[in-house]
Amino acid sequence: MVLFRSVTALSKLRSRLGQQSNLRDSVRWLQTQTSTDLDLRSQLKELIPEQQERLKKIKAEYGKVQLGNITVDMVLGGMRGMTGLLWETSLLDPDEGIRFRGLSIPECQKVLPGAKPGGEPLPEGLLWLLLTGKVPSKEQVNALSEELRSRAVVPDYVYKAIDALPITAHPMTQFTTGVMALQVRSEFQKAYDEGIHKSKYWEPTFEDSLSLIAQLPVVASYVYRRIFKEGKVIPVDDSLDYGANFSHLLGFDDPKMHELMRLYVTIHSDHEGGNVSAHTGHLVASALSDPYLSFAAALNGLAGPLHGLANQEVLLWIKSVVDEVGENVTTEQLKDYVWETLNSGKVVPGFGHGVLRKTDPRYSCQREFALKHLPDDPLFQLVSKLYEVVPPILTELGKVKNPWPNVDAHSGVLLNHFGLTEARFFTVLFGVSRSIGIGSQLIWDRALGLPLERPKSVTMESLENYCKKAASS
Repeated sequence: MVLFRSVTALSKLRSRLGQQSNLRDSVRWLQTQTSTDLDLRSQLKELIPEQQERLKKIKAEYGKVQLGNITVDMVLGGMRGMTGLLWETSLLDPDEGIRFRGLSIPECQKVLPGAKPGGEPLPEGLLWLLLTGKVPSKEQVNALSEELRSRAVVPDYVYKAIDALPITAHPMTQFTTGVMALQVRSEFQKAYDEGIHKSKYWEPTFEDSLSLIAQLPVVASYVYRRIFKEGKVIPVDDSLDYGANFSHLLGFDDPKMHELMRLYVTIHSDHEGGNVSAHTGHLVASALSDPYLSFAAALNGLAGPLHGLANQEVLLWIKSVVDEVGENVTTEQLKDYVWETLNSGKVVPGFGHGVLRKTDPRYSCQREFALKHLPDDPLFQLVSKLYEVVPPILTELGKVKNPWPNVDAHSGVLLNHFGLTEARFFTVLFGVSRSIGIGSQLIWDRALGLPLERPKSVTMESLENYCKKAASS
């Protein structure tokens, strides 16, 4: 009987693995299909009807299938772990990390076109992948780069809205103000007011989203130059791609910094739909708010210290280590400083994650970039030492489910190395990148006709009464 059960279990496992393999093959087939069409909008017009029918079939055949059980811990713990959103562009696995349309970060680095052979992937290529599920050709990416440059025109009143704020206002406050000012020219708002049919909602949403993605580096760099560079603005360079142009607009023209910005924008673009910024953008858009309003709301969530502001906190904490202990800190000195931080009731920024249970792949690819381009940088060496010191301490503490470093643990040190030392601005960089994921999903939200988001809330009394009743039955 034991042998029979073992054979049966093995057979089921093989069957399951076979199904997963077939699924992976199917995904790869979709992603490797090539098209000579250089127009992204035309690609979407072909794909959307297929995906609309796919969604209808899922609803019809599987609408009553249960995805899991909701516990009181989930309700009281910020809905953590609940499956409750459709987010097509990426999926986060606790053990494997993020996948963009089925592709891991190393796979994206391998197959997405770069500015040069063996270089970092171009963000425009990831935008194409997120929207279509297909790996673009270099020609398609070049065409999209050109389209984004043509859309990167920011009206004067946007700058005036930002200038109305004190120069001491946080960069994220100024950035969000600029995004709200851009909303004046929303194509979706105009089309909705004119009575556009809901089956066409995705089209003006596409226009707004691409324009927003194109304009954000210009607005972000204006904020940076206004606060930190005496307001001396740098014009767009029509010969550069999206990531390199962003670096150029900020005032950094080192080719290695261009490569870093391409990598940075790519890996920060999307992290499935449950994080605060992505979820906020989806929630606000579900009320048919236009992409500008929705993304501005997402930025306000990103600005919180438990989300995007963490990348600012990491570099400041690392610099505090140097200030108090010195650059040539020993392992024992670093352990003492980490314990001192924890014992003071603070966290070690850059470690832990709400979903991941391993080292963040986004951290790993940044580490590889540093080993290639700046192996002798003192702050990078300190980050490497923290990688050895912090996880065992957090494990010993026993309160952290994931003691490993996340994306924020590394990005600030890389930016600092190439001269972007103003940590208060780092979250703005994150915001520019996140527009690619949120904008892509928003287009699909409208194409698939996803409804208004309206979860059910409960009171503590109703929870207590429900649990008492359940316990007595």
